Amino acid sequence: MHNVKRHKQTPEALAEKRQREKSKIDEYLALTDDVLSRKKKQDWSNDAFELTQRLLQINPEFYTVWNYRRNILLNGIFPQSTPEQINNLLSNELSMTTTALKANPKVYWIWNHRRWCLENVPDGPERNEVPSMEWRQANWDKELFVAEKMLDADARNFHAWNYRRYVLANMPTRRPETSELAYTSRKIGANFSNFSAWHQRSKTLVGLWESGQLDPIQSRDDEFEFVSNALYTDPEDQSAWIYHRWLIGSGENKAQLEREIQLIFELLQEQPDSKWCMESLVHYKRLLLQNHAQDSQTLKQECRELLSRLADLDPVRYFRYQDLKRDLDQ
Repeated sequence: MHNVKRHKQTPEALAEKRQREKSKIDEYLALTDDVLSRKKKQDWSNDAFELTQRLLQINPEFYTVWNYRRNILLNGIFPQSTPEQINNLLSNELSMTTTALKANPKVYWIWNHRRWCLENVPDGPERNEVPSMEWRQANWDKELFVAEKMLDADARNFHAWNYRRYVLANMPTRRPETSELAYTSRKIGANFSNFSAWHQRSKTLVGLWESGQLDPIQSRDDEFEFVSNALYTDPEDQSAWIYHRWLIGSGENKAQLEREIQLIFELLQEQPDSKWCMESLVHYKRLLLQNHAQDSQTLKQECRELLSRLADLDPVRYFRYQDLKRDLDQ
């Protein structure tokens, strides 16, 4: 670390450190050999189950051991357990992997194991000879809480976002899809750069449009107003601009396209060196040319001027802007 005085270690101290490291490596290799040997013998015992936990605590990315752990549950432990005991076992698995996620929030195999646990939770104790779904509902509700806590810790953790989508889609009692718009609004309001939240918002809107729960025309106009707040607050953040382009789509709605071009032009007047303003104006004016005004020389000239400004502002992409200019002349 910077500004931290380093103390030279004696040869004896270095030798002790190497010995400690060697002991840890030897212990890990011996444990690995033991677990893999038991796996080969199809050992489904509780002892093998405990050993997999020890090994996964050292190396949570050892996916072969995660698979072996699940096979021990399926072939050795579950057949001897009541539904209530299975529910308790899987709850313990979820608690164990919650601890693992705190230290390793982006390890795929931990998230995969949690999915498997949820999908194998028994329905619940019977009420009047009918499964009550209490256990399943309780575990899935808790899982949504865990996913949201993970996103509170790191709002851009795409593993947690993907997992949260999985939980929402598979809960025994589904939450209203409209509530997801409120959730993404909170996340975006806390950080306009949260691309994952913008992406989740787009997926939510598509679902609401396709199911007829929201009017696509009115809600899209509402979204333009929502995203414009982010554009004006931080015009150099690309997340909101990408979402804005998603809303525009192929530019078939001429009035909508012209309205947004005017708004971005006004923003450019306030932020004359905004690369994203100029990039977006060129993109949307080209959509106008393609869909609504193929022979407009005025639009073509406006695009050329913007591309020249972009080439000066962003010389790394000079040849890209030159290619776009040539496309205008074809």
